[in-house]
Amino acid sequence: MKILSFPASNSSQSINRKLLSYAVRFLPEFDIEHLDINDYEMPIYSMDREHASGIPEQAKAFVASIAGADALLISFAEHNGNYTAAFKNILDWCSRFERNIYQHKKMLLLSTSPGQGGGSTVLKMAESAAPFFGGKVITTLSIPGFNENFDTEKGELTHKELDQKLIEALGKFKSSLE
Repeated sequence: MKILSFPASNSSQSINRKLLSYAVRFLPEFDIEHLDINDYEMPIYSMDREHASGIPEQAKAFVASIAGADALLISFAEHNGNYTAAFKNILDWCSRFERNIYQHKKMLLLSTSPGQGGGSTVLKMAESAAPFFGGKVITTLSIPGFNENFDTEKGELTHKELDQKLIEALGKFKSSLE
């Protein structure tokens, strides 16, 4: 079974990417494919661009990557309480030719941020929007205070309670895939 994992961030230093790298350690029985949304950079969506040039190949490739997976593991960065501009642009382009972008895949949605909100605003938005885009959210988890609760040298959560919550979320996700 193949899980597609990606941070909804285009930052090369993404803390959401670091969280995902840690999380997939608990999924050794699965084939994990890591996707980088930087590989799907496109002009900012507009109807004028779509009419003039059509759908970019990167949007089609993104949807094809999702099609090739059995489940999705996504960690959302929060910019001003919303999706990153890079991820929102991908959604905008992809939804123009495939409304069910997530293609009825089971999903585990995560978020983290340096602040105490842990990206919870964008996580709630992603959770409520996922069914509209054909996603089946199994569970979600927000990790607050990333810099205080994650050892970047070891690449692991140091806050025991948050670590346990992550393990439980991953267990629920795994059970749904059996």
